[in-house]
Amino acid sequence: MPGQARLKPITLPDYGIPRFMPQIAPSVYQARYARLQDRMAAAALDLLVVYGDREHAANIAYLTGFDPRFEEALLIAPRSGAPVILTGPENLGLAAICPLGAQASLWPGFGLMGQDRSRARPLADLLAEAGLSAGQSIGLVGWKYFLANELAEGAAAIDLPAYLVSAIAGFGPVCNATALMMDPATGLRAEIEVDELARFEFLASHGSDSIRRVITGLAPGMTEFEAASLMAPLGYPLCCHPMLSTGRRAYFGLPSPSDRIMERGDPITMCLGYQGSLTARAGYLVEGPDDLPEAARDYVEAFVAPYFEAAAEWYETIGLGVTGGEIDRKMRARLDTPFHRLALNPGHLLHIDEWMHSPVQSGSEVAFRSGQAVQIDMIPAPGNAYFTTNIEDGIALLDATGRARLAEAWPETWGRIQARRAFMADVLGIRLKPEVLPLSNLAGWLTPYMLSPGLAMTRL
Repeated sequence: MPGQARLKPITLPDYGIPRFMPQIAPSVYQARYARLQDRMAAAALDLLVVYGDREHAANIAYLTGFDPRFEEALLIAPRSGAPVILTGPENLGLAAICPLGAQASLWPGFGLMGQDRSRARPLADLLAEAGLSAGQSIGLVGWKYFLANELAEGAAAIDLPAYLVSAIAGFGPVCNATALMMDPATGLRAEIEVDELARFEFLASHGSDSIRRVITGLAPGMTEFEAASLMAPLGYPLCCHPMLSTGRRAYFGLPSPSDRIMERGDPITMCLGYQGSLTARAGYLVEGPDDLPEAARDYVEAFVAPYFEAAAEWYETIGLGVTGGEIDRKMRARLDTPFHRLALNPGHLLHIDEWMHSPVQSGSEVAFRSGQAVQIDMIPAPGNAYFTTNIEDGIALLDATGRARLAEAWPETWGRIQARRAFMADVLGIRLKPEVLPLSNLAGWLTPYMLSPGLAMTRL
C-alpha cells in the first residue's frame, strides 16, 4: 500500500514529443452528422442551427472540422438532407473544404466591420435557401443552456446573438438544443472517437512539455514575459489564453503574463491548453522552505501533501462506471475544508473547448464511460499564505476494445501512455485502473518548489 505523500528527488521521464498529429477522417465527421440527425428525429426537431465564432467554435468544429476565424458562422443541419455552412467572406474557403463536405454559403453580415456589404442579400433569404421553411421546429445550439433558477425562461433561454434568434424564429418555433451536443450524460460530445483521443494526446504532450520547459527554466530576475516565452507554443488553436502570473496577481489565477520581474519567494501559477488539452501548475518560486513566507514554511507538509494524496485518490478512483457524484464526494471530503477551500468542480469532461461540461457534481449519478476525456481540475483557494497548488492534466477512458484499437492504430501514442502509467505506479505510487490513460507528459508530477524541479511529490 502507498504511504503518506512526501517530497523526494524524482527524475521526470522523457516520454518523447510526437511530430505528427493524428488526423480525423471525413468518415468520422459523416458518422457524427448521421448521429446528429438521429438525435434530431428523437427530439422531434426538423432542423438544427449550430452557431460558432472564435470563442465558441467547439460544437461546429466537432460536427464539421471547420472552426471560424475572425467571423461568425452557422451550420444549418436539416433532419434529412445536406448540411450548409453560412459564414463570412474570410471563412468561405475554409468552410468549403471542411471534412464534413458541407455546402458553404456567403453572408457578408458575418464579416468584419467595414468590409463591402453593399451586395449582401437578406439573411432570411439565405436561411430559406439553406433549408429553413415556415412551421419547422428548429433547435438552436450555442455554447450554453440554463437552469430555471438562473433565468425565468430556464432551459428555453437561448444564448445565440439576438439578431440571429430573431431571423431564425421567423420560420417557426425555436428552442435551446445545446444539451443535445453538450449534456454530460447524453450529449454527442460526451464521447470521443479513438482517433480524436489520439489527437488530444498529441496536443497534451506538446502543451505539457511547454509547462515543463517553463518550470525547468525559471529564474528570479526574469520577467513573466520571458518565463512564458519558454512555452514556445506550436501555433495550434488554444482552448484558453496562456496564463502565467506571479506575486499578488497569481492569487487571481487567470492573468496573462506581464513585464513584472519575478522574485524569489513569489507565488506562481501557469497554464497552457491546446484544443482538447490543458496543463496547469502552481506553487512557489523557491528552492525550499527557507525561501517561503514565514507563515507558510510548512507549505509542503501541511498543504501540498494532503492535496497530492487527494489527487492520487482521484486518479485511482476514476474509471468506467464510476459516477461523478462519487468523485465529487471523495474530493470534497478531502479538500473542501476551511483550510484548502476547494474551488470549482473537482473534475470535468475535456474536449475542444477544454471544459465541455462536468458530471462531477454533488449527488450526480452520471457515470463515466469509455470514449471520454476527463480533466483532473482541483484548485484550492485558501486565501492565505499557503497560496495554492495545482496538478491539472487530462486522461482518457477506454474499455478493452477501445484500448486495443488505440494501440493498433496509434502505437507511438500507446507507448507514451503506457510509459506514463508505469512511472505513476512505480515512482509516484499512483496505480491507475487499466482503462485510465494519462494524456499529459506531466501526469501525476507535482513540484511545489519551482526552483527545485528535481523534487516532486510521491506516495512511495
